[in-house]
Amino acid sequence: MEFFNPALEENITFVRPAYFIISGFMGIPNINLYIIFLFIMYVFSLVGNMFVMTVIILDPMLRGPKYVAVFSLALTDVLSSTALVPKVIDIFLFNHRLISYNECLAFMFFCFSLLSMQCLNLVALSYDRLMAIMYPLHYQVKVTQKVMLRLICSLWFIVICSLLVTVGLVTRLSFCRSVIIDSYFCDHGPVFRLGCNDITPSRVIGVLLPVILLWIPLAFILATYCCIAYALSKISTMQERVKALKTCTSHLSLVTIYFLPVTLVFGIGSKIHPTARIINLSLTSIIPPLLNPIIYVFQTQEIKQSLKKLIKVRSQSKIVAKK
Repeated sequence: MEFFNPALEENITFVRPAYFIISGFMGIPNINLYIIFLFIMYVFSLVGNMFVMTVIILDPMLRGPKYVAVFSLALTDVLSSTALVPKVIDIFLFNHRLISYNECLAFMFFCFSLLSMQCLNLVALSYDRLMAIMYPLHYQVKVTQKVMLRLICSLWFIVICSLLVTVGLVTRLSFCRSVIIDSYFCDHGPVFRLGCNDITPSRVIGVLLPVILLWIPLAFILATYCCIAYALSKISTMQERVKALKTCTSHLSLVTIYFLPVTLVFGIGSKIHPTARIINLSLTSIIPPLLNPIIYVFQTQEIKQSLKKLIKVRSQSKIVAKK
């Protein structure tokens, strides 16, 4: 007598496609010009972030915990842009729309991990500003290089574990209907919705992931600035308040640049045209890495002083070499 084995049936009907087709920008007029525009922004963001990292490495004065987080942010910007933009250029400018199953999952993992880490680096910087303003006399004891490195490593651990679970749940899906991904990369939502078996676990993680890696970090940052505002209200003179607030301007600019477009896209995403949503998301992925180094060079006094010192040393070395 034979018994029905559901697991055996599931294995028989399980379909893992050889490839997916990325279709996000298909049908958009003059899309090649837009892809070239993305490439130009990518080059500038690469140069800018490499410049910031080089200045931090060369200047021994920029060794504080704040600049550990700034270096981590610049490095993440370089890696996230490099993980996304060259592949998008290859797909849409050179018409290589087919992407293998394993490559698609790897693309998904690295893009989401690095884009999420951009957000969590801002959390590390907000923690640094909170400690610096609320505990100015004990800041160097409470926030050291080692503390900041541990914090950033912990944030990386959270991101990697979250995305391993996310991608792992996609691997249990069977794709027996369509292999066309309606996005400009291997986006999690458009991929798991193609599954023809139970997509509930992926749907749940699709809801939890933005909460863990976007909304909770944003809530933490807002909470830190509420605490900072309270601490500033206790400072007796206006001049000292302004001086303390100036140390937060670069970070506040980064938070606005990163979170404002993201929250708008996720907040009204269902009300805008799918093409407009894809364009907005692609710009959101590349504009913060482009602007972050500009903000830190022009709004951070220590980096401006370091840059002037490095230029002066370089010019003096050239004069000596000519002699």
